Amino acid sequence: MSNHQKRLSVPNSWPVERKTATFTVKAGAGPHGESGVPLLIVLRDVLGYADNRKEARYALNEDNVLINGKAISDEERPVGMFDILAFTEREEYYRVFPGEGGRLALTAIDPDAAESKLGKIATKTHVSGGDVQLGLHDGETLIVEDDQTYDAGDSIVVGNEDGEIVAHFEYEEGALVTAVDGAHAGEVGEIEEIQVTPGSAQNNVIVSQDEGEGFETVEEYVVVIDENFTGDDE
Repeated sequence: MSNHQKRLSVPNSWPVERKTATFTVKAGAGPHGESGVPLLIVLRDVLGYADNRKEARYALNEDNVLINGKAISDEERPVGMFDILAFTEREEYYRVFPGEGGRLALTAIDPDAAESKLGKIATKTHVSGGDVQLGLHDGETLIVEDDQTYDAGDSIVVGNEDGEIVAHFEYEEGALVTAVDGAHAGEVGEIEEIQVTPGSAQNNVIVSQDEGEGFETVEEYVVVIDENFTGDDE
């Protein structure tokens, strides 16, 4: 199987120039599905820490590059929304956040913020023993006690070291959200109204902004956050 991906056909979230060359690296198997960006692209095209695959492999073999608290040695490992990147030798820490046009961008954060990551609850399933399995937007799963606390659409913050939930943000009117896809990707505001659509169609979400006209998008495209995830904590 080829390790290359045509630039013209990469997902919109990939931060690469499409007409500078024919091919780029192909994402390996892992979290975030087709939207996951290979780590090599982040190191080479976004940060400029490596000029080529060989240099990236050398850097990764030093165990100085962490994603969500774990050292990564595979340059094709997918990176996606809300992942935490740590460069321990450089003492640099970043959160992957939606940028203009839906492209993934890096927001610099402090070391304390790098100890946990945000996840949107995509599914909630009862499992044997009476517990509940939460499926997050990136494919990660967590087992929690069935106390009816969490619902699909909510967001949680999970500690990288112990996997414990350290914060919970409910998906409800008045919640602070960001759009992660669609025409308004990267915009932030508060949910003014959740319009429930009958049948199988997605619900619409109307978002208001203190500075801006606000926007409307589908439920799938919004993620509940708090002010610490907008870059205002720098």
